[in-house]
Amino acid sequence: MLFSRFVKDCSAGVAPLVALSIVPLITGVGAAIDYTRASAARTALQNSLDATALMLSKEAPTTSATQLQADATAYIDSLFTRPDTTGVSVTATYSSMGGSQVLLTGTTSMNTTFMRLMGYDQIDIKASATAKWGNTRLRVALVLDNTGSMADDGKMDALVTASHNLLAQLQSAAANPDDVYISIIPFSKDVNLGSGNYQQSWLRWDLWDAVNGTCSDTSRHTQNSCLSHGKIWTPADHSTWNGCVTDRDQNFDTTNDAPVAGSTLYPAEQYNSCSAPVLSLSNDWTALSNKIDAMKPAGNTNQAIGLQVGWQSLTAAPFTVPATDAKYQYQQVIILLTDGLNTEDRWYSTASSIDTRESKTCANIKNAGITIYTVQVNTGGDPKSQLLEDCASSKSKFYLLTSADGIVTTFSQIGTALTNLRLAM
Repeated sequence: MLFSRFVKDCSAGVAPLVALSIVPLITGVGAAIDYTRASAARTALQNSLDATALMLSKEAPTTSATQLQADATAYIDSLFTRPDTTGVSVTATYSSMGGSQVLLTGTTSMNTTFMRLMGYDQIDIKASATAKWGNTRLRVALVLDNTGSMADDGKMDALVTASHNLLAQLQSAAANPDDVYISIIPFSKDVNLGSGNYQQSWLRWDLWDAVNGTCSDTSRHTQNSCLSHGKIWTPADHSTWNGCVTDRDQNFDTTNDAPVAGSTLYPAEQYNSCSAPVLSLSNDWTALSNKIDAMKPAGNTNQAIGLQVGWQSLTAAPFTVPATDAKYQYQQVIILLTDGLNTEDRWYSTASSIDTRESKTCANIKNAGITIYTVQVNTGGDPKSQLLEDCASSKSKFYLLTSADGIVTTFSQIGTALTNLRLAM
């Protein structure tokens, strides 16, 4: 045999050796070419799956599994168009556990050119892509000025429209019922915690009892006057309370401590210009909408109590705060809108004194990791509120408006920012 003679004869030429090595050499080079083509095909498949996952994320929460699969197949067929592959297929699944996600798995095969010499006719190619979003859940408190001046220049009408639009934006961002909760806190000088709660333990009645009742001497109209003249004071039945509370004792007027006893309790007050009752965190969009429609302008301005109660609504009793889920991140937000400077609270009738209390609340809220947006609607020529600008979590989150129409635009901008936050990929 030629080969055995070649082995035995070391003086033979190199031509037979070259002849023997040419086949594996060509096969190795050819295999590298096939693998390079396969790598390029896999990259193209991966890119197509990535693009498809992003497109499907827009429809997945409201699309059936059958339709999602059909759309995934259609997208891949249009995006992945390599003629050297055969039998491309994709599997699409959607999950809303721990945030929303679309998972795609794609497969295809490439016919080999050189590797078939070694018995490999095809190279199987596989790739996957995942689009995740909505791992952040929102808790938003709308702290809305319902004072008498909101009746001017169309401000209350604009606020109602803007609030409805904002609710619609946030509802559309909720793929699941628990994704977005909203509380609504109308305020004037006081906040209305609901007259039906008159038997709740988180109320204190000493201030209310002192001015709501009857004296055995009908010419005396307060408890102090009655008792100082040796007469008998009979407080009114608490069921006649209209639901308003005034500021808690200092410094609990600037914190979110739960009202359990003493100075932490909310003092009942029979304020004549009591706003519409508050609404705890809710995902009942009809109830939220109805609460917006119930707002009416009346009374003086005490932003501080609105802000404090808005914070309370996100975190502690007397409000019902839905439990959190460890699989999600939670973003808490307060949107404070007012059309005027502070005019009256439980202790003061000067803006500077009330502002001092409110600034402490602002600092405490931001230190707790809650984001504050502030909106000043200035149609009456008031100076810019430095308090509100400083209260906002950043200068970009303070809005100074000079027309009622600006309320609608501003709430839309805030709604877009919050929606993008929740749906961020």
